[in-house]
Amino acid sequence: MAKKLAEEAIEVVIDAVNGNTPAVVRESADLLYNLTVLWARPVSGPRTCGAKWSGASICSELPRSCRNRR
Repeated sequence: MAKKLAEEAIEVVIDAVNGNTPAVVRESADLLYNLTVLWARPVSGPRTCGAKWSGASICSELPRSCRNRR
């Protein structure tokens, strides 16, 4: 499963670099699906990830141009 997740992530990056927005959307959906499947496993669930993120601002990870969009 981790290998499939990595493959999907690489496809998203390649499509983004090439400016292929429809492909980025499609591949992002696949990436999120595979991440959800990986999270369903006991060792790497969303709570484990949430513990890492507690106190961290996800917004600080976004490019400045995206931070204040609403």
